[in-house]
Amino acid sequence: MGRSARLASLPLSFAGRAVAGWGRRNLAGADAGDVAADTIARNADQLFAVLGQLKGGAMKLGQALSVYEAMMPSELAGPYHEALAKLQNAGPSMPAKDAHRMLAEQLGGGWRGRFLEFDDEPAAAASIGQVHRAVWRDGREVAVKVQYPGADVALDADLRQLQRFSRLFAAVLPGLDARELVRELRDRMLEEVDYRAEAQHQRAFAAAFADDPAVRVPGVIASAPKVIVSEWLDGVALGSLIGTPAVDAADQARRDGYAHTIIESMFSSPARVGLLHADPHPGNFLVLDDGRLGMIDFGAVAALPDGIPPVLVSILALIARGSGAELTELLVAEGFLAGDAEEADVLRWVGALADPLRVDAFHFDRAWMARQGARVANPGNKAFRSTGRALNLPAEYMLVLRVLGGWMNILAQLDCTVEARAIVEKWVPGFAVVD
Repeated sequence: MGRSARLASLPLSFAGRAVAGWGRRNLAGADAGDVAADTIARNADQLFAVLGQLKGGAMKLGQALSVYEAMMPSELAGPYHEALAKLQNAGPSMPAKDAHRMLAEQLGGGWRGRFLEFDDEPAAAASIGQVHRAVWRDGREVAVKVQYPGADVALDADLRQLQRFSRLFAAVLPGLDARELVRELRDRMLEEVDYRAEAQHQRAFAAAFADDPAVRVPGVIASAPKVIVSEWLDGVALGSLIGTPAVDAADQARRDGYAHTIIESMFSSPARVGLLHADPHPGNFLVLDDGRLGMIDFGAVAALPDGIPPVLVSILALIARGSGAELTELLVAEGFLAGDAEEADVLRWVGALADPLRVDAFHFDRAWMARQGARVANPGNKAFRSTGRALNLPAEYMLVLRVLGGWMNILAQLDCTVEARAIVEKWVPGFAVVD
């Protein structure tokens, strides 16, 4: 009831600020721009503070929205940046006694005997669990991921509640189909509470990337339904580079290399593992001391045993080529688009998102991403009304596109240059911009 009350307070507070702003403009003669900026900032503070405090589905949705910061209108990006950054990286932790109780339930009453050392202070706190640093009984440093008590119940309740308030998020991304985003996240996140499944995903990625010179996946040492013990990785979250410019050419080269690694790991994993890491979030990659990127958190993973679906590959290739007529014909034939939709609108709405695949090397930056956001997420855009709402892609296709879009937004915030086309041509069978 307390969680529901906090979420229910959001639309009431937003409405109250709108009325107060109207009064300040019309009765007190306040500047409309100043009033709007103040209202946006106050809404942002409350919205993301509530999402962060509640953890579970509320915090997870905030994190999902945070990767789209680069697509926000300029008047929103500034006041939202600080609140969003907090959600990307951490949340409030649970008391040590609760963590101990969960460990006893999952690993047995003698759980402390499995460790030489265990730090009660969590190293990180996220949406449905937190991580403690420890030393395993054989001397290895480990990360102990412990799920919050009742996280599964709170998760489902939050997402059901948030679907009712989905219109609130139009203030973050105008035109965002937040209800659909919440629905898809709910499907993924209810899988995340099963840490045994997550451990299996992590083991599969660790085996596939064992010899990769650019990526390290920590091995799993032990697991239970609500606890995972895996190798500790020393590093800093990739998100620490976001919002700060490169200091010199060498630093820019490192950033470009990290971006290359992220894109390659995303497009190669369906072929190498039969799985796709489905949680685009800069906190899920760590910059390690040896220059590699550590890939962590495998709760949100999509099974793609046959790789990226061929139809989706064809759609991506046609968009990259700018083949509007062929694209519309394919979408109509597959039942993804109504036959009376205008073919030009398809490319006008999503065409530029394939820009990285049309050149040998593409520069991702906020200015480019903001232009795409102004078009793709603008409900006043004709293409959005006639085509965006008419498209009906299967859930597994929408998931791949969400992951791709999420990483494009993060790379835009990283400000980097990547040879993306060569990566896709290498790892995605059937993809070719030029026949």
